[in-house]
Amino acid sequence: MAFADEWVRTLMTMTVTLIGIASVFYWYFEGWTLLDSVYFSVITIATVGYGDFYPQTVPGKLFTIGYIFCGLGLFVATATSIADRLVRAQRSDE
Repeated sequence: MAFADEWVRTLMTMTVTLIGIASVFYWYFEGWTLLDSVYFSVITIATVGYGDFYPQTVPGKLFTIGYIFCGLGLFVATATSIADRLVRAQRSDE
């Protein structure tokens, strides 16, 4: 299974940690609820971006720029690693 792979677990841990850090940041600096902060962090890192929430403060906007650049790469690496391990497992079963 993909989640048994140490590299996948490491990437997932890093992704969840980054989402957690971003969530606390938005909760503190933007004054959002913790749920709204997590929601915004997840839709931003996943590039969904519904537009219902967006930073209003200068620190929030600057943080979001860095969060997108760092988070997008990490999110894609995590999703790619999971998909790669799943495809490999599927091929080995055939």
